[in-house]
Amino acid sequence: MRRLGPCLLLIAATLFAQPLAAAERLIVSLSTHRVLISSNFTGTDLVLFGAIEGIEPAVLRRGGYDVVVTVRGPRRSFITRRKARMLGIWVNAESREFVEVPAYLSVSTNRPAAEIGAPDFLRRYAIGLANNMLAQRIGADIADVQVQDPFRAGFLRVKTAEDLFREEPNGVTYLGTSLFRTSVPIPGTAPTGSYEVETLLIAGGQLITRETTAIEVVKVGFEAVVAQAARDQRLDYGLGTALLALLTGLFAGLVFRRD
Repeated sequence: MRRLGPCLLLIAATLFAQPLAAAERLIVSLSTHRVLISSNFTGTDLVLFGAIEGIEPAVLRRGGYDVVVTVRGPRRSFITRRKARMLGIWVNAESREFVEVPAYLSVSTNRPAAEIGAPDFLRRYAIGLANNMLAQRIGADIADVQVQDPFRAGFLRVKTAEDLFREEPNGVTYLGTSLFRTSVPIPGTAPTGSYEVETLLIAGGQLITRETTAIEVVKVGFEAVVAQAARDQRLDYGLGTALLALLTGLFAGLVFRRD
């Protein structure tokens, strides 16, 4: 019996040391989880609907909940180049490789990210384009750099102009106290592969819970056949492409030949 007291105290201390589970829960649904790209595909908009279960009245009185929806496309490596003027012409002076970064990145929030939490919190949970990790190869190291880095800023500018990176400070709309929605545009230039959709529920600058799902972007029809052949039969695909180019050139020479 003498040993029971310390054991009970240890168990009680362990239980009280564990954080209480949040009562709130997220339910998220997408209009579709599969996007088919064909020859006439010019883009589409997916719709994400969400619901918050177990809402705390005290949280509503303190300012309510914030919702962040981040969509990250398949990871690729890219090279960003900086041009410089030499001898009167513009040439590529420096370059930087971005290693395994999202080829598509969309961030939607119900209000500007700066109002949702402290800078460290936003960085920890990658809220906003500026706070998503974009690792670069710098010499022998691979790491993220400061937001003000010119290569990082240039990469974000190019991807935003291509409509592959986007940030919507008011992209999440509440339909009531617990229901919300946002749109996820998939442009015609979207890369194929698996896209991760992450939804964060935040209150008072603290993460309450999160929910993840996925979107699959695939090619169908003739484009899918050609892409599959290029991957699985590279030699035959290369020879066929060269032969097609040769025949096209000969045909054009015959048609536009001047007598």
